[in-house]
Amino acid sequence: MVKFSLWKKNRAQTTTDIVPVEQIHIHPHYNGQTYENDIALVELKKLPFKQECFRENPAVRPVCVPWTPHLFQPNHTCSISGWGRTAEGKAAKVLLWANVSLIPDCERFYEDRFKPGMMCAGDLDGSVDSCQGDSGGPLVCEDALGVSYLWGIVSWGDKCGEPGHPGVYTQVAHFFEWIRSVTSWPLVTKFNS
Repeated sequence: MVKFSLWKKNRAQTTTDIVPVEQIHIHPHYNGQTYENDIALVELKKLPFKQECFRENPAVRPVCVPWTPHLFQPNHTCSISGWGRTAEGKAAKVLLWANVSLIPDCERFYEDRFKPGMMCAGDLDGSVDSCQGDSGGPLVCEDALGVSYLWGIVSWGDKCGEPGHPGVYTQVAHFFEWIRSVTSWPLVTKFNS
């Protein structure tokens, strides 16, 4: 089951939808040791006699799938959200969000651990970062026209909020062809107008 529009971690709101999962598509070359290809697609069950997975909900909106890794440049400000650990080391009780910057040349921080399809975001001084419990969460970037893209997925990092240890994210654009092969061309371009 997937819960949409959940703000308090353990309590549904009036706008919360709970949707059953049809299938989970894990990248065939995912490596749990190195976090290479750390991406999966969750296919939701359709409503009976409908093509949609859930009814229209004012609290939920789709984001686009980026088709090129050149859409956003280093230092672009994007948003992360999740229920991961806070500065106090405890899991958040409500959904938290923060703005982070895209960080170039991440190999300098992680050397051979940094692989194709990975990217970094955060603040180099460690003041804003994702943490344990945020994994799988979205890094959303907005373009000049106000269109939102799922630019990254929280993957891994060394420590949380430590200077010189930015969060590492799966770069969604790197996996565009795989996403398209699993979902089909019309679905992956549905919200990319």
